[in-house]
Amino acid sequence: MATPARRQARRFAGVELRALRHRLALGQAAMARRLGLSVSYLSQLESDDRPVTAAVAEALARTFPLDWQPDLDADSARADALAAALADPLFSDLQPLSAPARAAEQQPGLVERFLQLHNAWRGAEAQRQIADEAIASGVEGAGRLPWEEVRDWFHEAGNYVGALDEAAEALAGTLGDPRVSTEALVEALAAEGAHLTSAGDGGPLRSFDTETGSLVVATGQPAATRRFLLAHQLVSMRFAEAIAEVSRTADLRSDEARRLLGIGLANYAAGALLMPYAAYAAAAREVRHDIDRLRPRFDVSFEQACHRLSTLQRPGARGLPFFFCRVDMAGNITKRHSATRLQFARFGGACPLWIVHEAVAIPDRILVQLAETPDGVRYLSMAKGLVKPSGSYDRPPRRYAVALGCEATHAREFVYADGLDLGGAATPIGISCRLCPRDKCDQRAFPPADRPIAIDPDVRDVVPYRVL
Repeated sequence: MATPARRQARRFAGVELRALRHRLALGQAAMARRLGLSVSYLSQLESDDRPVTAAVAEALARTFPLDWQPDLDADSARADALAAALADPLFSDLQPLSAPARAAEQQPGLVERFLQLHNAWRGAEAQRQIADEAIASGVEGAGRLPWEEVRDWFHEAGNYVGALDEAAEALAGTLGDPRVSTEALVEALAAEGAHLTSAGDGGPLRSFDTETGSLVVATGQPAATRRFLLAHQLVSMRFAEAIAEVSRTADLRSDEARRLLGIGLANYAAGALLMPYAAYAAAAREVRHDIDRLRPRFDVSFEQACHRLSTLQRPGARGLPFFFCRVDMAGNITKRHSATRLQFARFGGACPLWIVHEAVAIPDRILVQLAETPDGVRYLSMAKGLVKPSGSYDRPPRRYAVALGCEATHAREFVYADGLDLGGAATPIGISCRLCPRDKCDQRAFPPADRPIAIDPDVRDVVPYRVL
């Protein structure tokens, strides 16, 4: 057992050592003298010819306590990122790298550049897909609507806004972390000058009078919705400057988009307040991302619990990479984010073979699916149809479904994979019909935009053409 322990402790830190020495304006001889090392040994450390031993790490911490603060998990995180990147089907014809951890240790700079290039390629592919989808959908050249701009802003931000997330987590710690009670929210609002009053049915879900400080929240909504509305109002007031600054500096074209972004940022912060990052991430892993066990622990709704999982993208403490979306009765995607290789269609609906569409018609029942995209990547999906009451007979309830999923490689950490045959047949899904290259699919609504079709008047099948 001794050998693995020593192997795990190996760490090369040449880049950090050189950066530290240059920052302190020290030559190699001067720095070696302070550390009690020979110049040649320090040179080997800086060249990554030797790892930083426990003794050297202790000398660095003792000699430079304020300046030497290396990321002890950097190699591990770099190795994990390298392994994930190499799992891309783009590299399927290459021999697998036998030791990503060793590569991350010995060539950290090269691995970092490789990961940057791979991320840049994925970003370029995503932009190309957007352009192809726009052309195929007949909206080429059309400007994005304000809500589309905001939706894409969150997507490009990785669905994580660090400043607000950390501020909300700190605020939760003062209000009863990890579970913030309704009473604590009301008291905090009162301290901000907002006074909750009773509300009848038929009005807006939430309204606030800035002059009188009167806050009205609809009583007909579920308790989790009302708590979220209270949290939204609190963070809107407590973090007003931070929200305004993010909105002001965002690359958006219209004032309407900036106002919508402000609302979206407040919603984001409200979720981060009710489900503080560290506590929620730890609880999620503990219960293997079982939403029905997470909900009561934080007193949130099914949708809120799912959505929060998709925002756990804090650098150095990332959660499981999930995709999340909400689909209405017409198949429109009204919320979406993906930290996986699966990206949602921006125009039109999603693949009709995806389980989320069936879930819309079957409320309060969880459906699971093993699916495979055209690039050969397999995904685990959980979907549930939801009905949110309006609080009044003359206002129909809202019906929709939410879906949460991850790549099949994470099955052990995703409770909804239990019972699925991960090596068996998977449902073949695509992004959207116009972008899907599959030549045999009975559910096609449109031909692929980049493939010719053949039409034979003497042959009629389910789809009246063949994709060539």
